[in-house]
Amino acid sequence: IVPSMNPDGAARGHLRTNACGANLNREWAPTGEKGSDDYYEAPSLERSPEVYHVLKKMDETGVDAFLDVHGDEALPFNFLAGSEGCTNWGPRLKALHGAFLASYERANSDMQRKISYEPDEPNHALTNICSNQIALRFDCFSATLEQPFKDCLTNPDPTKGWNPARASMLGKSVIDALAYIHPYLRDESEFWTALPSEDKYVRPTNKYN
Repeated sequence: IVPSMNPDGAARGHLRTNACGANLNREWAPTGEKGSDDYYEAPSLERSPEVYHVLKKMDETGVDAFLDVHGDEALPFNFLAGSEGCTNWGPRLKALHGAFLASYERANSDMQRKISYEPDEPNHALTNICSNQIALRFDCFSATLEQPFKDCLTNPDPTKGWNPARASMLGKSVIDALAYIHPYLRDESEFWTALPSEDKYVRPTNKYN
């Protein structure tokens, strides 16, 4: 568990960039076309030491399941952004994503699965984004967990909105969802054929009005 991937940037009031000015969610793989002006190697100790060291430790330990926890300024929901656009997305990762999110929704009514970013088209994921890179690199369930900046329309609270107490409960509830999919994380059988229908993957949309 990494409590904060961007302590130096956060201390400066940055929402996306570290003290060097690098967007740490675009530093998980080389970026741009090699030989072009916009190409750069990533992660690096110069631009993104935070990502460099965390990814190095991941390579040492391996990863079976991964969540990158963010806040989203636009969508007023808690939601999961998956690895649908990755080249290894198939029945296994689709089933793990669906079962995880269904279980999470059952464990905490502040989570929902219908609203999210529009999924990437097949084989068009940006591999320098954290959760996409982890899904590819370790062939594992990997997603970005987004929380709203203001209120959560699943259970609106005009007075307190989305707040630290509810965020803490959302964090605790993720253990239920991880425990639910744990037996399947490295299962080489077609386990998805035996999962209940309520665990089926739901393709989300960003349209909610």
